[in-house]
Amino acid sequence: MATIIDMQGVSWKRQKENILYNVNWQVYQGEHWAVLGLNGSGKTTLLNMINGYIWPTQGKVSVLDQSFGKTDLRELRKSIGWVSSSLQEKVKVTDNTEDVVISGKYASIGLYENPNNEDYQKAFKIMDKLGSGHLIGRAYQTCSQGEKQKILIARGLMGSPELLILDEPCNGLDFHSREELMSSVKQLAMQKYGPTIIYVTHHTEEILPVFSHTLLIHQGTIFDKGETANILTSENLSRFFEMTVEIKWHKERAWMTLQN
Repeated sequence: MATIIDMQGVSWKRQKENILYNVNWQVYQGEHWAVLGLNGSGKTTLLNMINGYIWPTQGKVSVLDQSFGKTDLRELRKSIGWVSSSLQEKVKVTDNTEDVVISGKYASIGLYENPNNEDYQKAFKIMDKLGSGHLIGRAYQTCSQGEKQKILIARGLMGSPELLILDEPCNGLDFHSREELMSSVKQLAMQKYGPTIIYVTHHTEEILPVFSHTLLIHQGTIFDKGETANILTSENLSRFFEMTVEIKWHKERAWMTLQN
């Protein structure tokens, strides 16, 4: 079984402060993982390292069987799709949705190349699969928040990545838009030859059944990891959040409430 992510004893310091400490994490082909943590827990640093934007102070990192220090990270990034709500702010609002999608092939913000008919057909096909075919020909600025997120996911898929990182994709969405987007993520995760998905969130109820494994990150280190059903328990998350919470499962999703 191919190893998608392999982090062994990884630490990262900034100004002598440990931002990540002794991270050991393996993701294998066929698995989809959720990553759960509070603001400042180290999630963004972890993602930056997976993408090769920062280098471990200590430890070993391998992504898609490519060991850091022995591979061209610029080439590696072409096999990784990274979707973040912060990317919305960088996209030219006047661009057509399909051009935003195609720009993912070149990992650029904005389309500066001359795409061919094959590029457009691929973009249309991806948009259709994500339920966004009706947005073809629309200006990006006319789309709702949920529609914009689907366009950015389509953009992340344009380069046919082996690894897709969804960094808090439901941030800022209303309930209806969130459920629609999560339905698209579910369909994507169920595709036979689709990418391995890492789904980063603050909310347990966003962890769909397709995410077989969950990693809890707390204060820069791994609090727990493993099969989702074993990780998302009332006892475990009460220790993780340092407050008493209760988990109730409904339709294979973990809904968390605070207990007095």
